Amino acid sequence: MTSRYPQRPALNATLIKSGRSQLKGGFGAVMGCMGIAVFFIAAGLAAAFGLMGKEPNPGGFAGVVIGLVAGLFGGGIMKSFWAARNAYTCVDHVGLWISNPKGNKLIPWDSLAGVGLYWSKGQKRRAPKQYSIELCPNGPIDRDDPVVWNLVRDEEPMHPSLPRLRYRLPARGADREPLVGAVRRHAAHLWLGEAEREPGHIGYPDIKGHRARARGRTR
Repeated sequence: MTSRYPQRPALNATLIKSGRSQLKGGFGAVMGCMGIAVFFIAAGLAAAFGLMGKEPNPGGFAGVVIGLVAGLFGGGIMKSFWAARNAYTCVDHVGLWISNPKGNKLIPWDSLAGVGLYWSKGQKRRAPKQYSIELCPNGPIDRDDPVVWNLVRDEEPMHPSLPRLRYRLPARGADREPLVGAVRRHAAHLWLGEAEREPGHIGYPDIKGHRARARGRTR
């Protein structure tokens, strides 16, 4: 069956290379984990083999284990960011296009009842504000869609007439202004304005629920 939507974004679509910016942002966390790993491994080996002028202490191998765990954790973070390095978001007259390692997804404007902007202060002192585009559907959505399930949130709606389930798309750093501007330009008829929320409003996807529902689908 032929889709009534195009197969790709328009040539003049606003392109947000979200994967590249997240890769840069995650580099600091990876380097921190690797620094901790090197410290504990070096200190643990020195203690275990008496390289610091003291008697060998087998307990030093515990530090080696901690270092290896930290290294593996940092490697896992780097792997996930690297896999998503080519992820992007496009905005055009049809809707909002999302591409990530799981595939591609179009959220058409005509499938939405409203679009708004949430922002909140950082949870820590001097932390930057957090912004998100709230995409409120006008009908049921697949909360476990493989491409966008991690964007789904179940919360009180922006307006009583809107559903609880909606997509929450973070608008980070330098990506925020072009993303918000493009959404407002193409979805002006859906725009609900902006509202301040509690610190840390971005939240987390329902990972536990998603896994449980995914298991149910494969039985």
